[in-house]
Amino acid sequence: MKTTQAEIMMKTTCPEGQKEGFFRTLHCDVRVVLERDPAARNALEVILLYPGLHAIWGHRIAHGLWRRGFKLLGRWLSQITRALTGIEIHPGASIGQGFFIDHGMGVVIGETAEIGRDVTLYHGVTLGGTSLQKGKRHPTIGDRVVVGAGAKVLGAITIGEDTRVGANAVVVRSVPPNTVVVGVPGQNVARSKPHLSSDALDLNHSSLPDVVGVSLVQLLERVERLETRLNGHATERPHVHAPHGEAWAGEDFAI
Repeated sequence: MKTTQAEIMMKTTCPEGQKEGFFRTLHCDVRVVLERDPAARNALEVILLYPGLHAIWGHRIAHGLWRRGFKLLGRWLSQITRALTGIEIHPGASIGQGFFIDHGMGVVIGETAEIGRDVTLYHGVTLGGTSLQKGKRHPTIGDRVVVGAGAKVLGAITIGEDTRVGANAVVVRSVPPNTVVVGVPGQNVARSKPHLSSDALDLNHSSLPDVVGVSLVQLLERVERLETRLNGHATERPHVHAPHGEAWAGEDFAI
């Protein structure tokens, strides 16, 4: 009987509730990369060549120093890690088990960010602050959240568990669980089929709702119907009208 991807994830993801010892956590970090990156062929390749893993390991050491009061040393180590990997994680940030950074170049995670279990970030993601006041000013990311490439999550907001943030979205308000976020500023779209915690992580980046596009198409279709009712059978169509299939139409879109 063939094993599904979801069953594999349930068997191999770092079990919750177990004591999170240092070496157990490092082992979990390697397994997570092998699970979520089909390009990863073996553990040795992951350990030697994956900057996302190096950044996470550097952070785990720097965070331990930060918590024990060695803040300057922790910050120094985080900057060394940043120079080597292109990934900047403040040593004050709290990161749970099962965290995965794919590619990773340009990722920035602020001091008061909190990241839950089994979270995935892609390159260019920023978990940033929007306040000059000390205290909580960075996002809280729930369990099993996936944040697409180039997305910005800003402020002391909460991203609910099992949420997917689309590439290049700018999220500035809290997001409820089981939501897809797209656009600038980010628009929350409730899932028609809730994503369960037992399901494999949602990495289908090609399946994102076009909130603005759909609204515009519906508005254009309504305008055309109203014009037809007012003018009878009009011979002239609007310069831009609702698309047929996937292509927009008009008189001339040449640039």
